[in-house]
Amino acid sequence: MKKRITGLLGLLLLGGIWPAMATPPSSASTPVAGPQQRALDADLSAIVGDGAHPLASLSVLAIRHGKVSYQQQFGYRHLGATPADHLPVTPATLFRIASVSKMMTTLGLMRLVEQGKLSLDQDVSIYLGFSLRNPHFPQQPLTLRSLLSHTSSLRDAGGYAWGPERRLRDVFTAGGDLMWDAAAPPGRYFTYANLNWGVIGTVMEQVTGERFDLLMRRLLLDPMDLRGGYNPAAFPAEDVANTATLYRKRAPDTEAWQPHGPWIVQVDDFHAHAPAAPAGLERYVIGSNATVFSPTGGLRISAAGLGTVMQMLLDGGRHRGRQLLQPATIALMFGRQWQLAPDAGNGNSERGLYRAWGLGNQQFDAVAGQGNGLVDGASFTAVGHLGDAYGLVSAFVLDFRNKNGMVMLVGGTGSDPEGYPGQYSAMGRSEELILTALYRGAIANNQ
Repeated sequence: MKKRITGLLGLLLLGGIWPAMATPPSSASTPVAGPQQRALDADLSAIVGDGAHPLASLSVLAIRHGKVSYQQQFGYRHLGATPADHLPVTPATLFRIASVSKMMTTLGLMRLVEQGKLSLDQDVSIYLGFSLRNPHFPQQPLTLRSLLSHTSSLRDAGGYAWGPERRLRDVFTAGGDLMWDAAAPPGRYFTYANLNWGVIGTVMEQVTGERFDLLMRRLLLDPMDLRGGYNPAAFPAEDVANTATLYRKRAPDTEAWQPHGPWIVQVDDFHAHAPAAPAGLERYVIGSNATVFSPTGGLRISAAGLGTVMQMLLDGGRHRGRQLLQPATIALMFGRQWQLAPDAGNGNSERGLYRAWGLGNQQFDAVAGQGNGLVDGASFTAVGHLGDAYGLVSAFVLDFRNKNGMVMLVGGTGSDPEGYPGQYSAMGRSEELILTALYRGAIANNQ
């Protein structure tokens, strides 16, 4: 009975978005071509090649009315010793997508919820096998719902990733107050915390008995024939060679940005060093510490792969005739769980970037002046996730009502984001320019 009620609540929470998921718009989508494609290519190429704010690489994809309308790549997945040695980005290039990984992890988790292996409102201590409670509010349980909506009261100050030799049980025992909000109990206050997903991944391992990277292959990647994963050491040689190295133009010792200086490797330089499994992985105990595989940010996948995931969601959970997620589960996942109420002091919006949240997804209301708009001068109300780590900047945003969406993967930033802020949002200006150009050229103007 509880499972049925949860599905119905998801439908109610999603409100006006749900009818569009069931009935696609009647107008057809056509790929961007000819002069329109050349104009969009030129706009994006100019953003990547901006001398004052260069980008190492860019892979983008747009969906209009449920179909891919544009896909293009710019720059290099790896920079060699000379220009002749540079390797271009291809449609198959895998990027470490940073926090968009959280949303992909959530899709796997929701399949387990659908199968009855997990409940969103159960005390996660029962799954973990040890008591996980905020010591300042010991009577308040943490639930998957609170973890997925960043209202768990967990904080990142004590860290959020450890090696295979550590157990989360021991981490929380030693971490003390750095791990917790002392002022707000679970379920009350939003603060974005990566640690939530370390717990989520560990819960997923505990209830399935499967190692997180292999579990996500089974739940999400393999059913859609997607390349990549959370453990590059297990990739075939072809995928290793086509994984983007991430760069910044920032000296690691001084943190001084040099837009006209050399690109500096941050992570995933697999041309210099083959990916290695985490040290000690052979002794890893499943269900003890899934942060080893970074459920929070470690997925490598292509823009095309993310486009496939997006189309599955826009098609009500179906992929090539197979139902991967039920429509009610999708509705529940994207139902609003938390809404910023500034007068009530119920969350840290980080300059307006976070104003509403679902289960593992951000919600963009596109209200002018609030900080979480995606497109300049257009109302693109959407759900999805953003990412930013090691020079990588990413976006996975979709509009269920109109069956539109955009994927953006930037493989390296060359100028200080603090010195090149967005003009209408809390994103950086490069991201604003890319998403606006992509929306105007591949969605709004693709008639």
